[in-house]
Amino acid sequence: MKLSTVKELLDGTVLTGGELLEQEVDSAFGSDLMSDVLAFVENRVLLLTGLVNPQVVRTAEMMDISAIVFVRGKCPDENVVELAKSKGMVIITTEDTLYVASGKLYSNGLTGSAKEG
Repeated sequence: MKLSTVKELLDGTVLTGGELLEQEVDSAFGSDLMSDVLAFVENRVLLLTGLVNPQVVRTAEMMDISAIVFVRGKCPDENVVELAKSKGMVIITTEDTLYVASGKLYSNGLTGSAKEG
């Protein structure tokens, strides 16, 4: 799914990486626990989270995640946005809860991401 489609489905606001919205993601993973992201994420994943600190961007970078959606109307501060921008990441915010955002994406064909554990 293209990130531009993600933005539309979630009625999202792009904070950085607007020029990268034609990138594709294969699946999505929702979590506020970065340890779960490290343990279970696979390639070309869209990360959905309500956690808005620099560790989210640093975890995404480690896992080659190029796009993050902040849910529940959460908006990261300028330092987090600048860090994501410097890493070439797309940041989108949505008013949807994690559950609703995940459901919208799943019902439109974006599957979940989880390694077999």
